[in-house]
Amino acid sequence: MMDTIALVCLFQQKILPPSDVGSNLQMLLRWIHFLAGITWIGLLYFFNLVNVPVMKALDAPTKGKVIPVLMPKALWWFRWGAVVTVLAGFIYWYLILRTEPPAPGIPGQYLWRTLGVWLALVIVTWAIEFGLLRVPAVTKNGWVLGVVVLVLVGAMGGLLVHANTYEGASNRALSIGVGGGIGMLMLLNVWGVIWPAQKRIIAWTAENAAKGTPVPPESARLARRAFLASRANAWLSVPMLFFMAAASHYPLFVGG
Repeated sequence: MMDTIALVCLFQQKILPPSDVGSNLQMLLRWIHFLAGITWIGLLYFFNLVNVPVMKALDAPTKGKVIPVLMPKALWWFRWGAVVTVLAGFIYWYLILRTEPPAPGIPGQYLWRTLGVWLALVIVTWAIEFGLLRVPAVTKNGWVLGVVVLVLVGAMGGLLVHANTYEGASNRALSIGVGGGIGMLMLLNVWGVIWPAQKRIIAWTAENAAKGTPVPPESARLARRAFLASRANAWLSVPMLFFMAAASHYPLFVGG
């Protein structure tokens, strides 16, 4: 009875969406960003918390049956979820930056300056990480790589804030810039490291199960590289989600 009364009261109110296109577009982008992000990060946690330990417990014949069936579908949603998440988030951030006041001394150029610096710093950071994943001394111990990546990403975040902080810069723009930079780095790990390695491993495993073709020794090296990139993404998702939440709910940088 009380639920019915509450519903009647709710629908008696004027529930109307904003009339301007910008507000509706931003809401749509955030909605898509959330849905795709849940898919991407949910699968990331599945791979790290469930799939990795389970696969270690399976014998080779069982892996030959499971991997070719499970991994292609899971990785399809994983990698395209990452693309949609970052793309929707980037467009949303772009719309926010368009409303930011110009930086002193460079009127009208703040938007493109911000995007250029942001993209350059992310690409340079990822290129360093990509190179480190090919250094045996680093990949032999995952904790060593973890510390190095932590330092790299910390430096990247600090430079992003330093390059784009000025009087009038909003907490939302800065927080999304840092969180989005980490997210872009994670996307590059997905498409530049994890998926290329897993694609070959899946093909070799399927061929081994179907024809008995030996799995190349290179498979172990690629599996290790993909595992480290995936584990790095799992850890990076923690600060990434913090900065995304701080954009609207925590005045981290400039008090509003």
